[in-house]
Amino acid sequence: MRRRTGLAIAGAAALAWGEWLNWRWSRALVGNSGGAAEAVVVLGYRNPQATANFINRWRVRAGIRSIAADTPRGTRVIFSGGATSSGAAEAQLMADYAKSVLEFDGTVLLEDQSGTTWENITNVIPLLEDVDRIKIASQPAHALKARAYLRRQRPDLAERLVRADDYRSGEWMVVKPLLALYGLWTLRGLKADERKPPL
Repeated sequence: MRRRTGLAIAGAAALAWGEWLNWRWSRALVGNSGGAAEAVVVLGYRNPQATANFINRWRVRAGIRSIAADTPRGTRVIFSGGATSSGAAEAQLMADYAKSVLEFDGTVLLEDQSGTTWENITNVIPLLEDVDRIKIASQPAHALKARAYLRRQRPDLAERLVRADDYRSGEWMVVKPLLALYGLWTLRGLKADERKPPL
């Protein structure tokens, strides 16, 4: 009985820790910039199949729901990700899912050359120059990494970063501890990257 209770407490603590850490990451390196024009950047994930995979489908949904209610027509959604083993770019697969399944009819731009998160940010910068607010949608740790890269590459644009709707309490709850562990590993690598010159 004590062992079961101990396991239950440990499980609950792990879930709470994963929830808290993802919540914290979703709110890091963002401000409250205003303005009428916004861009939502949706980052792609490895996609060997010919249609958007589960993770990319979720990222598209998170990106679409990140559009501010007061500026739906003043928002451009930028899908970023290069070619997959199927030949199609992640950006195109995500855009196809947004239009055909989610019936999104807003402004869509594609950045289809990137192979890394650093390249995602480098290649979307020209599409962000004239917007007032920038949102980056992905899993919270990955989005934080991308925001840090934008701050490193273009501090002036990073001042326009605001929070995307890519964290919701209870969503992905069971896997959030795993996402938190992976995020800690990823962000530790980011600190090492910051000591290196840009590629």
